Amino acid sequence: MLYSTIPAHEKRAAFRAALNSGTIQRMPGAFNPLSARLIEEKGFEGVYISGAVIAADLGFPDIGLTTLSEVAGRGAQIARMTNLPTLIDADTGFGEPMNVARTVQTLEDAGISGLHIEDQVNPKRCGHLDGKAVVDADTAVKRIRAAADARRDPNLLIMARTDIRGVDGLDAAIDRAKQLVDAGADALFPEAMADLCEFEAIRAAVDVPILANMTEFGKSELFSVSQLESVGVNLVIFPVSLLRIAMGAAERGLDALVEEGSLQSQVSTMQTRARLYELLDYSAYNTFDTSIFDFAVPEAR
Repeated sequence: MLYSTIPAHEKRAAFRAALNSGTIQRMPGAFNPLSARLIEEKGFEGVYISGAVIAADLGFPDIGLTTLSEVAGRGAQIARMTNLPTLIDADTGFGEPMNVARTVQTLEDAGISGLHIEDQVNPKRCGHLDGKAVVDADTAVKRIRAAADARRDPNLLIMARTDIRGVDGLDAAIDRAKQLVDAGADALFPEAMADLCEFEAIRAAVDVPILANMTEFGKSELFSVSQLESVGVNLVIFPVSLLRIAMGAAERGLDALVEEGSLQSQVSTMQTRARLYELLDYSAYNTFDTSIFDFAVPEAR
């Protein structure tokens, strides 16, 4: 009932341990707090919070239009609703080193378990679009150093994301990865890898956990969890998948309503009221209410 029963600092410690366990961690992207609860119920190891999803939920493209307050607010809503660790997309840190430091502490206060900061120019673009531009190595390193220095809980995971593969190639990505780890990154997110061999090359280059982004309609093939684990990937995210599934279903439902004048044909595909109440733990709230308000009303005199 209500919020997570596990404090944020314990989730962070558990996340660190899991990334070093030798078992790949699967983190589907939650598009709202309720979907985070579903991810936990289905047995996944963590919840990802995508910047692209937050932007889309607000009706914006993923081009750096969201603010720190909007991202932190949604992050807090999701993190407090699940006992799983949460990893959030912090884009470029919402500015330069001092802004990055503030971003880290704000997201730490929101109960997040880890965050990633990228090396794109600000404002950024979706990592799987052409036309990206990355900052120079000195700027990228300063962002990660600022992030690592700003955290107060040493278990808050600072992950560095590099988009340089799509700009200057794999060798540049390997060099940048090493620089970011030397700057203090606890983990690495090499964006838009072309194949498993490229993940393997990044794995050989650094000694921190690495993440694979399995986003649909992107630059990378949709490798299976077992394929990624076989080349040493520690964490895989499916950032926008649930939003795409939900919006696809919503569009089909609205089309049916336009064409048929009723949603009768769609009822069999809907989550039932009983299943929604089960996911919400409605019975626990009812029990709580009953225990508090279960009293007899005295008769009027």
